[in-house]
Amino acid sequence: MPVALIVLLVLVVALAGLYLWTRIAPRTVRAEIEIDASPDRVWEVLVDFAAYPEWNPFIVSAAGEARTGARLTNRMANGDRVMTFTPKVLVAEPGRELRWLGRLGVPGLTDGEHYFRIEPAGDGRSRLVQGERFTGVLVPFLGRALDVADGFAAMNAALKARVEKMPG
Repeated sequence: MPVALIVLLVLVVALAGLYLWTRIAPRTVRAEIEIDASPDRVWEVLVDFAAYPEWNPFIVSAAGEARTGARLTNRMANGDRVMTFTPKVLVAEPGRELRWLGRLGVPGLTDGEHYFRIEPAGDGRSRLVQGERFTGVLVPFLGRALDVADGFAAMNAALKARVEKMPG
């Protein structure tokens, strides 16, 4: 068997192993916050993508519709890195959940399933849970590029402030 074929086979097996490992043990990031407003009011601000530049320090602009199957165009600022990505909306349940899938390149390299869950927290309050599950062969090598917890927390706090300032 030629050496090149053996090297190729080892590479394919290694990449398949990395892919399976990140599917079994994905890298996850999560942040939550309580908001003094109903889930419907939180949803209203969350999906008003045109207003993101006014208040959102993490996803600094967004365009598209919060509709299952729709494609969004989001611009994210994380520290000194700015990135534009075009995720596909997987779930859009008003007042409950917005979830999308973003990919870096082809499927399986780096996939990020991002979600916002809005849960009733009693007394007219809501709990917003924002998270992401990263899978793919490049995930183990991306390190700090996937450190988005501070961005999630900043967005959650800014969303809380905006919702709680709304009249009525």
